[in-house]
Amino acid sequence: MTSGSPAADFRWSEAPYPVLAVGPQAHLVFVNEAARVVFPRARPGVNLADAVPAWLASAHARHAADDVPAARRSADGADRAVRGPVGEGSFEARPTVRDDGTVVWWLVDDTGHQVAREALRTERERTAFLVRSSNLLLSSLNLDRCMDVTAQLAAEHLTDAALVIAPARGSELPVVTCVRGGTPSVEFLAVDPGAVPGLAEALQGFPPVPSRWIDPGAAPTWLVPDDLDGVGSIVITPLPGHGVPAGALVLLRGTGAPAFTESEEVFARLFAARAGAAMSAARLYAEQASITDTLMRELLPPVLHQVAGVEYAGGYRPAKDHERVGGDFYDVHPATADGDASLVVFGDVCGKGLEAAVMTGKIRNTLHALLPMADDHQRMLSLLNSALLNSESTRFATMVLASAARDGNNVRLRLTSAGHPAPLVLRSDGRIEPAPTKGTLVGVLPDISTETVSVTLAPGDACVLYTDGISEARGGPLGDVMFGEERLQRALSECAAIPAEAVVEHVQMIASQWVGGGRHDDMAIVVISAPRTNHLSAVDGHTRGRFTA
Repeated sequence: MTSGSPAADFRWSEAPYPVLAVGPQAHLVFVNEAARVVFPRARPGVNLADAVPAWLASAHARHAADDVPAARRSADGADRAVRGPVGEGSFEARPTVRDDGTVVWWLVDDTGHQVAREALRTERERTAFLVRSSNLLLSSLNLDRCMDVTAQLAAEHLTDAALVIAPARGSELPVVTCVRGGTPSVEFLAVDPGAVPGLAEALQGFPPVPSRWIDPGAAPTWLVPDDLDGVGSIVITPLPGHGVPAGALVLLRGTGAPAFTESEEVFARLFAARAGAAMSAARLYAEQASITDTLMRELLPPVLHQVAGVEYAGGYRPAKDHERVGGDFYDVHPATADGDASLVVFGDVCGKGLEAAVMTGKIRNTLHALLPMADDHQRMLSLLNSALLNSESTRFATMVLASAARDGNNVRLRLTSAGHPAPLVLRSDGRIEPAPTKGTLVGVLPDISTETVSVTLAPGDACVLYTDGISEARGGPLGDVMFGEERLQRALSECAAIPAEAVVEHVQMIASQWVGGGRHDDMAIVVISAPRTNHLSAVDGHTRGRFTA
């Protein structure tokens, strides 16, 4: 194309998009009609910088200063496209260099493409934010943590300040507040949510309600954070849960900030849906954990102490470290008004884990109801046997009942075994005497038979009840050797005349060292001992079964 070519000028004039030809001195030498519409000050002879936006003038200056031959610059023109705003639109400009050094800028309205690119970028950013938010919110099942994360994410990415309000706890509303750049803070406010339009409905959680705009001037003072300098707009968005109230999200923008657009409001609801799901999951988990904890406390063996001058201690280790309960159990029932002996119930339900623990709960409750006949071990076990046979469970149990009463400085014991390993009597000189009691296990046959024996514990003597989880524990140097009753008796002989609690701790330590990290059954042990003196070492009238010499 030669300088001043009539054919070239004709093509530029007829082009449907703006065309600007710029001479070597940065003055316009040609402006077509489309360019004059876009750039009203553009005329031949006018300096380019005075007629077009700065981004286009700067691009031309860089292009003209480029130390590259004109032919090469012309060939590379497609790679030198620039974009920038013109009024409310956006244009893309591409340069072409003529042989005489004139640079022709061809401009194409890029507004639609720019809007699409911006929308795509925004959606990508929002999608990434929602993914990140979901990961953060679902990384914890702690409700307070979820509320803090929700408020902070909303303040940083959606608005200037955010409040997360959970359903009332009693007469107070839990409110987490966060201002952009700050950290979440929590308050429990005795306020009426009905005084804030849309808040009470949002807190109900179900059925879903739409977002609600409220007049900033009518907002109560507790709804506006102290660190926010004025309020320009407020929107309340429900936090929908899984069929349970999750709460409400309040978004506030400061004075002078643009109001929420429809697109931003939709995005806020998408975020609120994820936050509400995480909060409701955390709330349900907390409720289930509370219920589970309550039930577990009922299933766990009790902490034993001294009762009526007899020292008791117990220890329990479930088959799996992550479980709290299993099939081994024990209880000590103090003597009733009609009797002088406390009743020790010690047993092992077949199996392990929660199902076995549920069965232990049934057995313990049944025996508790049979306490009025605690002096008759045979009758108690027979009635328990009938109850188990009439239940839907197919599990059975082995048990030992022990009635213990103080007799001067000694302790009188009556021991009855129902299919359980024989109790071991540890004398103060280290001798071990198995108690010769035996009987039928409970929950299998219509009739059971038992044999009750009497044992006297002198001061310093103890009776040890244990489950086969200890004696049959496998481990040792080879990893699969049974602990055995002989090894158990040797361990007990080392505990002569020491307090009951120390005996329990010693046996548990030896058994744990034996099994190491290997698999094992539930392990339980109870020690009943006759204190060596009558002088109690008490705190607030209670002891852990320790006596002072």
